[in-house]
Amino acid sequence: MPFIKVETNVSAPGAEETVKALSALAADMLGKPEQYVLAILEDGKTLVFGGSAEPAAYVTLDSIGLPEGRTAEFSASICRFLESALGIPGERVYIAFGDIERHLFGWDGKTF
Repeated sequence: MPFIKVETNVSAPGAEETVKALSALAADMLGKPEQYVLAILEDGKTLVFGGSAEPAAYVTLDSIGLPEGRTAEFSASICRFLESALGIPGERVYIAFGDIERHLFGWDGKTF
């Protein structure tokens, strides 16, 4: 049940393709089937980072069993992706990682 969400002040003209690539990235990083990944791209938001409205992003990556020892690796991958796809430099990206307990995440009328 990986969930990745990018909130950014950048406008993404190819948002659908970008969010599909984001979904594939999350599946690949976490080694989980993409059929369970939820990816959201919220572009064009009002967002100020460090007092500046230059391109920036806030990312949330949550998963059941998130390997906490790999978050630095995930951070690097996500920042490379955002630089390439949206022109957002890594120093203007914050990422919140979450390891969700199975009983605290619902799907299809039940929990995992």
